[in-house]
Amino acid sequence: MIVDCGVYREGHRSEGPKDFSDALDEARSAGGFVWIGLHEPTAEEFDLVTREFGLHPLAVEDALKAHQRPKLEVYDDSLFVVLKPVVYEPDSDTVSSGEIMIFLGDSFAVSVRHGRGAPLDAVRDRLEREPELLGEGATAVLYAVADAVVDHYLEVATELQTDLEELETEVFTPEAGGSRRTASKIYGFKRQILEFRRATVPLAAPMARLAGNGASGSRVPFVEEGARPYFRDVHDHLTRVNESVEGLDRLVSDVLSAHLAQVGVQQNDDMRKISAWAAMAVVPTMIAGIYGMNFEHMPELHWTWSYPVLIALMAVLEVVLFRTFKRRGWL
Repeated sequence: MIVDCGVYREGHRSEGPKDFSDALDEARSAGGFVWIGLHEPTAEEFDLVTREFGLHPLAVEDALKAHQRPKLEVYDDSLFVVLKPVVYEPDSDTVSSGEIMIFLGDSFAVSVRHGRGAPLDAVRDRLEREPELLGEGATAVLYAVADAVVDHYLEVATELQTDLEELETEVFTPEAGGSRRTASKIYGFKRQILEFRRATVPLAAPMARLAGNGASGSRVPFVEEGARPYFRDVHDHLTRVNESVEGLDRLVSDVLSAHLAQVGVQQNDDMRKISAWAAMAVVPTMIAGIYGMNFEHMPELHWTWSYPVLIALMAVLEVVLFRTFKRRGWL
């Protein structure tokens, strides 16, 4: 559905006509721009916007279907940018992502949002309180949305860092370090980092291009030259996020390796204990087996002290074995 439609002139919002075509003509005649915000529009709702603003059909298809990776596409009449905002769920310690598509063209900006992450009401309110920034034209919309999305990445990275510290504490706690539940949590946390990386890492190249840090350093169409410093700031923040994500990924891999090592050590300890008890059981079993063969001519069978001596011998051997294994840490 269409969430909002505003016409902006000289850094201030003004009440314009409700018809998109009239609003665009008015914005162009006044040197301003029109910003239309949509949330999960249907094909019928978006068809009107497509016809009025001349959006490229391939970009329109991406905007309607969603499930795109962050990217920047330049078409003849517009610029198409895909962002993936992320949401951290504190109750379940999970990361989910949405999508924001922005069409930027001559005196217009169209934002399409999918999912419940990163609503743009706060971004619009912030821009309307900063007329100097709005004076940059429709480019200000792209910058403000990208800045809000990347700043929220930093918050999510901080939450994940806290979760990782808690996970490390659990792994290195002797009572819980080798539990199956711990292994499941580690794999689940690694999956959350993967979901986070899918949103942050592919965005680096588009932000570098908008900031003028690309291979050619050429100007991106429909983006004001004066907006490059703003996008450089966003790119710097995104670089910090990606470094943090890479660090989290390495640390959780190290935690997983440590956990598996702990499980291996615990299994070795268990096997040594089992082997020690089995060795202790073998000695009396062997002696009892020899004297249980029912041979008639055995020297000790008719000796009065045979039984107590053999029992005492078994007990002594068991004590010797027990003390030996205990001293070596096998029991």
